[in-house]
Formats: sequence, structure tokens, C-alpha cells
Amino acid sequence: MQRPHRVVVLVLDGARPLDVGIPTEVFHPETGFPYEVSTCGVTGGTVTSSGGFGFAVQGGLDALADTDTIIVPGYAPAGRPIPAQVCEALQDAAARGTRIASICYGAFALADSGLLDGLRATTHWDAAQKLAERHPQITVEPNVLFVDEGPILTSAGAAAGLDLCLHIVRRDLGVSAGNEIARGLVTAPYRTGGQAQYLPRASSATRGETLAATREWALARLGQQVTIAELAAHARMSPRTFLRRFTEETGSTPLQWILRARVDTARELLESTRLSVDRIAEEVGLGTGSNLRLHFRRLLDVSPSEYRATFTGRS
Repeated sequence: MQRPHRVVVLVLDGARPLDVGIPTEVFHPETGFPYEVSTCGVTGGTVTSSGGFGFAVQGGLDALADTDTIIVPGYAPAGRPIPAQVCEALQDAAARGTRIASICYGAFALADSGLLDGLRATTHWDAAQKLAERHPQITVEPNVLFVDEGPILTSAGAAAGLDLCLHIVRRDLGVSAGNEIARGLVTAPYRTGGQAQYLPRASSATRGETLAATREWALARLGQQVTIAELAAHARMSPRTFLRRFTEETGSTPLQWILRARVDTARELLESTRLSVDRIAEEVGLGTGSNLRLHFRRLLDVSPSEYRATFTGRS
């Protein structure tokens, strides 16, 4: 029997309670998926959190030596110095090929350990400038919910940690598993928008979820070729205004967003049905199997057949 995928949550002084709770919920064995999750600190015992709470962690840094994924929750204040032995433990884990992810201000621990050098990364919007100034070798993206750089992942503010953890589940076990865990947590498996909608603005104009209804309308028509003009008309905006608002809310253009939605829907169909690749391409609006294969390879670095074999055991 294959052993579970081991996840260790590294709880540092000043840890934010929600940041710690999210991965322990997503990767809990009670979800029925092959994960086990534990916590550790610099040493075992009680770790003081922000807000006056305390965490009774199960071990010290030696727990990081035998794990598959490490998650570093945010801690306050943002960018506070972390012990040198934490940096060394994270560096050693990365050298072994361990996947390492951060939530919110936890990105500073990865950055101080040198793990983000030359990579893209994100953190809570209110600390993004500080991260960029302190570590100019990192490409900080302040307007996204999370950044996946393969073995190193970072997420924005606390709730974005949930988006990141569900993304990790989808990477490991497929879309259906991510959706099932999301249902158990009563949350959307994919959250629309990015951090930009939460930034303080001088203008009081309503943004954020202004185009949520139009996105839902588009999702219901993935099998059709929907134009920018039609999307703008549904939103009751000019095409120019629509494009600007859509990019502000989602961090991508409408066509990029729809393409990703089509590929994700194709992933679900590959997992849950025996439809051919050509038929799935038609169902999701990508036309031909070759077109689906092209976008699958570009976005996921795998073919549809390989994806199906991985997540269903069928080719």
C-alpha cells in the first residue's frame, strides 16, 4: 500500500491562525484522500500566534526532513526576522526536492531562505512592495491569488491560501478531488478575481465582482464561440470598458480566462467520462482534438491522454 503524501505545516512565532488552519483542513485525512498533515515549529511545544493564541505543535524542524510538502503560514509582523536554522531547514528541504508553499506573509520566510530568487512570487497586497524592495531578485506579482513555480508556490492573503491548497490538490489528484474537498469546506473550487479587487482605491466605484454574472454566463456557454462584443453586451458595457474591468477583476483577458475554463472543464471530462479527446474538445468549445492537445500541453505540460491515464488509470 502506498504511503500517504506527508504535509507539514511550519508554524513560526506570530503565526496567523487562519493561515495555519487552512492547510490542516484541506489535507486532513478525514477528507478521504491520501494525505496526512502535521505541524511543527522551530522546536516542539507551544508556538505563540498573532492575536494571543497559541499552537501546540507536534515537533521541531527535524520533522521537515521526512515530508513531501512543507507549507509556511503567514506570521506577523510581515517580514519579521526568522531564525537562521529555519532558513537552513527550508534550504535543505528544497535541495531534496520537497515541495514548499507559503501563505500570505509566509513568503518572506521563503524569500529570506533564498528559495524565491529568480522566481515569480506573491504575498498579501499590503506587503508586496516590502517584499519587492527587500528582495529585488524576486518578480513580485501583487495582483494574483497565488503563483505556482513548480516546487515552490506562494499565495496572497489568508483566504488565498485556500485557493493555493486546492490548487495543490488538483495538481496531485486531479480536478475532481479538488472539487470534492472544496464542497466539503463549502467553498468555491475556483475563486474568481485576484488581489487587485481588494486594494484600497481612491475611487469608490464598485469593482471586484461587478462581472461575476457575465463570467457565469460565459461558463454556461463554453461550447459556443462567444465574442468580446457579446460579453460586453451582457455586462452592459462598451467593449473597451469591459476589457479593462475584466482584466482588473481576473488578472487576465476574457479570451485567456475562457481558454483556461475550457481546459479545466476538459480535465473534469477526462477524469469523469470515457468521451474521446475529439468529443471533449467539441464539448468545451476547443473544436478539435489537436487544438485541445495544443492548449493542454501549453498550460499543463502534459497531453490529455497522459492526464487521463494519471488520474483514472485509463488511456
